[in-house]
Amino acid sequence: MSTTVDARGLSCPQPVILAMNQMKSQGSGEFTVLVDTDTSKENVSRAARSKGWEVSAIEPEGDGYRLTLKKG
Repeated sequence: MSTTVDARGLSCPQPVILAMNQMKSQGSGEFTVLVDTDTSKENVSRAARSKGWEVSAIEPEGDGYRLTLKKG
């Protein structure tokens, strides 16, 4: 079962902090982050790549985006 971090409705840096906390606690694998602004999408993607995670998908989700993050 994949984990989903719902960061919709939160202002930066909160979505980044939630995503980083999940990366740290999970260590590797795959999880999804839901965001509702372009800024959050870009900031979460940048933070994930800086920690060695791949942004394997960015898909429209309602009024925002669904980001899939992976790390082998």
